[in-house]
Amino acid sequence: MPFTVSLTGGIASGKSVVEQRFKALGVHVYDADHAARVVVEPGSDGLAAIVTAFGDEVLDSHGRLNRPAMRQRIFADPAARKTLEAIVHPRIRQWMLEHAQADEGPYVVLAIPLLTENIGHYRWVDRILVVDVPEATQIRRLVGRDGIDEALATRILASQASRESRLALADDVIDNNGPEAALDAQVLALHRNYLALAAARR
Repeated sequence: MPFTVSLTGGIASGKSVVEQRFKALGVHVYDADHAARVVVEPGSDGLAAIVTAFGDEVLDSHGRLNRPAMRQRIFADPAARKTLEAIVHPRIRQWMLEHAQADEGPYVVLAIPLLTENIGHYRWVDRILVVDVPEATQIRRLVGRDGIDEALATRILASQASRESRLALADDVIDNNGPEAALDAQVLALHRNYLALAAARR
């Protein structure tokens, strides 16, 4: 298994732009959000388990998971949310592990937005990289990006792990409170460090 870096950060912290920079350096990035879609594709055992638990009404006319309907249901019913998570989350973790194990690069990046909340399941990663911004920056970006008001943005932040708890897990931190171009040097320095760590372990 290659050296494994887990990338995380709060909502609107800029994880995706950091991901893009690692990809541009030739690093393979496996994203938990992508895995969450793959494991419930039509024909998957994940989707079959969801239909068994919730019924055919969670499917759209093409036999795919009706995500808006499912989202409404789990927000209205905490028990339904737990049921869905019990089906989907283990499959996401297995997908991430299998792809990391099969990768032949010197190191891989696993993008896991809810890493802090699920750290017990990811003790096997070698390094944790946190993209960090002040909460005021997250709120400002959320309001501008999603067209929501500040009160809702604040509630969304409150539903996630705190900035302090993420930073407490971090081996490395990217400061993304400045211009996007400032990420280039930070990512390149980390890339060189990860290559050296990976080489030292081989």
